[in-house]
Amino acid sequence: MSAKAIKTGPKRRRTAWAKLQKMTDREIDYSDIPATTAKFWQQAQVVMPSAKTHLSLRLDEDIVEWFKRQGTGYQTRINAVLRSYVQAHSAKAKPKAKP
Repeated sequence: MSAKAIKTGPKRRRTAWAKLQKMTDREIDYSDIPATTAKFWQQAQVVMPSAKTHLSLRLDEDIVEWFKRQGTGYQTRINAVLRSYVQAHSAKAKPKAKP
């Protein structure tokens, strides 16, 4: 692998947004998407993502580098790890209901 390839990484695909905007619904290929039923739509719920808070946080360099090596979305993965930790420890802190 060349030094240039290491620095730049793999080429990213670009979405042809202009082409997609011109497409009609009939031109869209839905063959790889399972069909939905009326029951699905009756039970469907809109879930809004929670707002993110901007934060400056000091982390050990090796931790940040490890997450970055996992690829794009490393900040989302760090958030998921922190959320998992909070959920695990919140469950331990709650007293168990007596039968």
